Amino acid sequence: MNRAKRQEIFTRLRAANPKPATELQYGNPFQLLVAVMLSAQSTDVGVNKATRALFKKVKSPRAMLKLGEEGLKEYIKTIGLFNTKAKNIIRASAILVEQHGGKVPEDRSALQALPGVGRKTANVVLNTAFGHPTIAVDTHIFRVANRTGIAPGKNVAEVEQRLLRLVPDEFKQDAHHWLILHGRYTCIARRPRCQSCCIADLCEYKAKNLE
Repeated sequence: MNRAKRQEIFTRLRAANPKPATELQYGNPFQLLVAVMLSAQSTDVGVNKATRALFKKVKSPRAMLKLGEEGLKEYIKTIGLFNTKAKNIIRASAILVEQHGGKVPEDRSALQALPGVGRKTANVVLNTAFGHPTIAVDTHIFRVANRTGIAPGKNVAEVEQRLLRLVPDEFKQDAHHWLILHGRYTCIARRPRCQSCCIADLCEYKAKNLE
């Protein structure tokens, strides 16, 4: 795929959704971090259901520590892997209090040093909470990047590096949200909705579903 085609793809995605945002509900960077940690192998809808009550009570790492691991489990038990996630969130909260004054650090290495926080989670927090032009590659973005030809790669790391290199600078801040939403609602896994896709004529997927 050439540069002009990529430029047009992101121009259209921006026109369709000028101010894209995460579908996770949160009130501050700590709540976003918790929501993203909970979203691994879970849906945003499921996470939002669990955090609606939790975030009324817990707005900071100190409040999370006060709630405790067992208390947290009561709020998130509908989410997959909730035992492990509860343990990681409590341990991460303790580190945030002890090492970062109770604030979420605006630093990749510090974020990835937290239990349960990998590169993808760090990228989401850096992009959404702090405005960094990072691109967190999940299953939706991996599929869209490969299927359309925007930034094909064999694994998540390869796709991320290609997106960072190939997405025009003016779109990098919001590219993560456009691609994830496109994969979630249009370029879906089994039968992509090519007939209603705003970039179908630019996409290089050979088996388009145009019926």
